[in-house]
Amino acid sequence: MASLGLFRRCNRVSSFLCQGFKGTDSLFARCRIGGILSSKRHCSESGGFPSVVGHDLLTLKDFSNSEIGYLLWSAADLKKRIKIDKEFQNVRLLEGKSAALIFQKRSTRTRVSTETGLALLGGNCVFLTDSDFHLGVNESIRDTGRVLSGYCDFILARVNRQKDLEVLAEGATIPVISGLSEMYHPLQILADFLTLQEHFGSLYGRTIAWVGDGNNIIHSLMMAAPKFGIHLNIATPKGYEPDAEISKICQRFTEENKTSVNFTDDPREACSNADVVVTDTWISMGQEEEKAARLKSFSGYQVDTKLMSLAKEEAVFLHCLPRKPEEVTDEVFQSERSLVWQEAENRKWTVMAVMACLMEDYSPIHPMPEF
Repeated sequence: MASLGLFRRCNRVSSFLCQGFKGTDSLFARCRIGGILSSKRHCSESGGFPSVVGHDLLTLKDFSNSEIGYLLWSAADLKKRIKIDKEFQNVRLLEGKSAALIFQKRSTRTRVSTETGLALLGGNCVFLTDSDFHLGVNESIRDTGRVLSGYCDFILARVNRQKDLEVLAEGATIPVISGLSEMYHPLQILADFLTLQEHFGSLYGRTIAWVGDGNNIIHSLMMAAPKFGIHLNIATPKGYEPDAEISKICQRFTEENKTSVNFTDDPREACSNADVVVTDTWISMGQEEEKAARLKSFSGYQVDTKLMSLAKEEAVFLHCLPRKPEEVTDEVFQSERSLVWQEAENRKWTVMAVMACLMEDYSPIHPMPEF
C-alpha cells in the first residue's frame, strides 16, 4: 500500500509540473524523471514536487529536469518574496543551521552570494581556506567530511579537483554542494537558467552558443541544457574542446530529449541564429603559466558586435565573471543585450534555493514559471 501511495503521489507531481513546461508535447513528458521513484529521489508528501532533501549537488548530470526546475522555481519564489514583497521573517528557513564553506580557490560571487543568502535564510557559516586547514593533507578528505558533518548541516566546497569533492561527499553524512571544481560549476548554470527564464519567459527551444574554452561552465551547461529542450552550439579552438566523456553524455541527453549539440572551431558558425551567446575566461585559475599560448589559440574568439550580429536580433549575452577585455568588447558587455549583472545577482537566489531545498521540502507560494 505504501508503494501504491508513493506511485500515486508521483503521478500527481508529473501532472503538476507539466504545467510549468512549454509545448503541447511537454518537455517534462519527454524528459526522463531521472529516478524519481528510486529510494533516494522521492516525492514530497505535502508540496507536490520532487524532493531533493539530503541530496548532494556535485553536478547537474544526475539531476532530472523536474528537480532542476523545482530548484529554479524555488529561487524565483525566494527572489520575489524577499526582493519584491520585502518578506523577511517568514523565509528564515535555515534558522539555527550552519554551513562549512571550503574554498581552495578564491571567489567573489560564490562566497558573497552564499554568505549573504544564508544570512537571509537565518543560517550562519564557517569560512575555511588553505590557511585554516589543508584539505587532504593532515587528514583524509573522507575523514574531514565526516568530522564536519558533526558540526554543520551542509558543506559548500570550491575545490581544485572534482574527485576531491566526490570523496568529501562520500565521507560526509550531510549534503555537499559544489562551489566549483575543474570539471563542473552547477551553481552558475542555475543562475544562468533563472536569468534566461526571467528574460525570455521560457527556456524551451532556445539555442545557446558557447564561444570559448571547453571548461567547467560549458561542461555544466552540457549536463543540463538538453533536459530543458535547449540546443547547444559549442565553439572552441582545436585542442580546447570539452571533455570527451562529458561530450558523450551530452550526446545521449540530446538524443533522449530531441535536442541538438553542435561542436565547431568557428565562433561565427556557433553564433549563427543563436538566442544566447555565452563566453567565459580563457585562462582559469591555475592556468596562468599558459596565458601566452592561450591568448594566441583564442585569437578570433572575442565576442564583439560583429559576432553578436550573427545571432538573432533579440539575442542576449552572458558571462559568469570576472571578465577580461580580450573575451568580450565593452560594446557588447555594457550593452542592453548583456544580462551579466542580473546573472550575477541570481547567483544569490539560486544558491539560496539549493541550500533551502537540500535541507527541507520548500513549498513555493508563487506560481511555477514556464520553463
